[in-house]
Formats: sequence, C-alpha cells, structure tokens
Amino acid sequence: MRVFVTVQHPAHVHFFRNAIAELEGDGHDVHVFAREKEMAVELLRRYDISHEVLAGTASGLSELARVQATYEARLLRRAFQLKPDVITAIGGVAAAHVAKVTGAQSAIFYDTEHAKLIQNLAFPFANAVYTPDCYTRNVGSKQVRYPGYHELAYLHPDRFTPDPAVVEDLGLDPEETFTVLRLVEWGASHDVGQGGFDDVRDVVERLEDAGSEVLITSERSLPSSLESRRATVPPHRMHDLLAFADLFVGEGATMAAESAVLGTPAIYVNTLTMGYTDELDERYELLFNYQRGDRHARALEKAVSILEGDTDWQERRERLLDDKVDTTDIIVRAITGRSRNARGRTKRPDAEV
Repeated sequence: MRVFVTVQHPAHVHFFRNAIAELEGDGHDVHVFAREKEMAVELLRRYDISHEVLAGTASGLSELARVQATYEARLLRRAFQLKPDVITAIGGVAAAHVAKVTGAQSAIFYDTEHAKLIQNLAFPFANAVYTPDCYTRNVGSKQVRYPGYHELAYLHPDRFTPDPAVVEDLGLDPEETFTVLRLVEWGASHDVGQGGFDDVRDVVERLEDAGSEVLITSERSLPSSLESRRATVPPHRMHDLLAFADLFVGEGATMAAESAVLGTPAIYVNTLTMGYTDELDERYELLFNYQRGDRHARALEKAVSILEGDTDWQERRERLLDDKVDTTDIIVRAITGRSRNARGRTKRPDAEV
C-alpha cells in the first residue's frame, strides 16, 4: 500500500510519527509531505523521517491562501506521479481535495471545533473523518469517533517514556518546583478577537511567589525582564520537560492537553475551548479551563492552589488511561483496516473503530 501523510504543523509530526514507523515496518510505502511551519520540518529531521517540503511559510491570511494553493498543487502533482492508495492528514484540506481528484481514499483526523474554515473546506471531500469521542460537532455518516485524544498518539505510555535528563540539562534542581508557562502569538485566523493572560509579568510574579521556578516557551516576543526565563529546550524534548513539571500554565490548548495526559496539572487560559479541553477538565480534572473576562485572576488563583496542594495527579491520569486508547492504533487502523498496538497485541474490542 502506498500512503501519503501531509504535515503542516509541528503537532502533526508527533501525531503521525509512530504510525509512519509502524507502516514502514510492515512494508508499506509511506511518503511524507510538509510545509515550512514553525518547527515542523526540524522535527521531521530530528525523528529521521524522510519528507518533501512542498511550500514555505506564510505571514498573514492572504499569503497563507497563496502558500496553501501552492502546497495543494504540488501535492496533486506528486499524487498523479506516485498514485497513493490513501492520503491522511490532520485537518486535511489539501489531502481531501487531492484524494478526491486522484481516486485515493482520504482519512482525515480533527479535534478542533472552532476552526470552521478548515472543516468546511476539507470534510465534504473526505472519505472518513476521525474525531475523539468528546468532539462536540456532528460531521455526519463519514464521522468515526474513537475514545482517545490526538496527544495519545505519541504520549500514551506504550509510546513514550519521559527522560529525566532534560531537567538536569536545563540546570534545574530535580527537587525544586517548576512551572512551564506557554504563550501563543494569536496570529491564526481562528485566534482573531480571542485572548489569554492580561499581563505575563503578573503571571510570572505570582507563580514565583508561590515557590515555583518559571520556564517560558513563547511564540511571541517577551518583555526584556523575562527573557532570562525563556526555556531553551529542543522541540523534540519538550514533552520530557512537561512530564517532569509540577504545573503547566498557558494559552495553548495542545500543550495543555499534552501536560494533562502526562499527569501534569494544566491551567488553560484562552477564550477558545474545545471538546477535549472540556472533557479533560470536567471528567478527569487534569486540565482547568479559564475563558471568561476574569480568566487571568481565576487561573492564577487555581495555579497557586495547585502548587501549594498535594493532589495525586497520577491517579487521575491512570483513570484517563483506563478509558482511552493508544491513538496511533486508530491511525494505523484508519489507513490499513487493522488494529494493533506498539507491542503487537490486539486491542480490546471496545477500543476498535
């Protein structure tokens, strides 16, 4: 079987990398196509994943439209040349369109309800749309719901064992408390009119007053007084850092969910919410959502209470893992029609899609 995987964001690399390895190990012909986006191409190189870059970066919506059109046209040309059986992607506008034109099957994965433009452009053309079972939109007959999260494709314990060396490499005392603070750029189309923290200086001050060292990972520039707290962690080691952190506080949903499934309590401060952030909050109490006008103050109050408390977060994580599946198994099943986890065991029947 010949499979196309399209990657347009760093999170897509993590999502597909274990499935790519399994598919190639089973003799399938896998081709990965990427767009220059943040650290996506660097991650592909770090994980030694063979790939082709089809388009560059974009600044602004008009340029993004041009870059996306270039990406799709080049993907179409490669599909005519190589004749894939299946094209898969997260979001998958180009994947769904190209598959429709060339007669390939398309398996699209998605978990973000508010990104309506992508859904309107991709879903009508897809053969199947795979969503977590907490996804709040009804896509119709082509929707396949599964009990998992995107983050469990690469952070499920069958797939990931955190390396404690990352803490020492940053010069941190393993006995000291530390918090990872994530700030986003607010440049995406679905971020227009949205917001997170009121004042990042206040966030850092409150966390440090509660006895925590603060490591910042930020898409945007920082005040000069906070630059010394920027975490210099290679992108492929960020999950190790999140696993050993005492707390995550941030404006990015993906990193908040990553922390939660690793058993690190997460404070998510953003006016946007998704089905998975709601479920991680309401069902598992590993992620805490703050969207309203008083989000800044309420989030910091909760952060301080977590730092000063003694909750067994790993017990909550075990409850989550009992309910959820290894999402890489879902990806492989979507592409090949069979289900197998990392150790070759057949999943229990209720884990299959």
